[in-house]
Amino acid sequence: MLASIFIVQGFDTLRRPERVVKKAEPVVRPIADRVSFVPDDTEQAVRLNGAVQVVAGLLLAVGWLPRASALAIAATLVPTTAAGHRFWEATDDQERAQQRIHFLKNLTMFGGLLIAAGDTAGRPSLAWRSRHAVKAARHDVALATKTARKSSKAAARATRLRDRLPVG
Repeated sequence: MLASIFIVQGFDTLRRPERVVKKAEPVVRPIADRVSFVPDDTEQAVRLNGAVQVVAGLLLAVGWLPRASALAIAATLVPTTAAGHRFWEATDDQERAQQRIHFLKNLTMFGGLLIAAGDTAGRPSLAWRSRHAVKAARHDVALATKTARKSSKAAARATRLRDRLPVG
């Protein structure tokens, strides 16, 4: 369900980028200057954004690479929201309220995408597994150390006992 809006809107943007190019211009230029793979041409950047939303949305919808897909969509949502819902620039109160609602809706979807990107589907994450492996290794080392100490004490006792026995 989360992916549906990105598939539909991304496809529409991919087909008809001209409807959002003007709004995207102030956001695309600074991004294109800093990120090498973002095209300088605003229309091409808008198409690329739409294409990423469609592909990642479809992957998320079918459950293939869901974490990477959610992260890719989240990355496209930031410039989309910054360009399309600049409520702070609206002069009309009704327009400002409408744009604020859309901005907050996108912020909510961004949060959902971050949750989806972090979801491990019930399997422990790599971070948890590595912390658990370190803890288990520390436990094993402590147990080996304790066993070695006890063994050395037992060996010392056996040696003392052997030394007390008559040689035959």
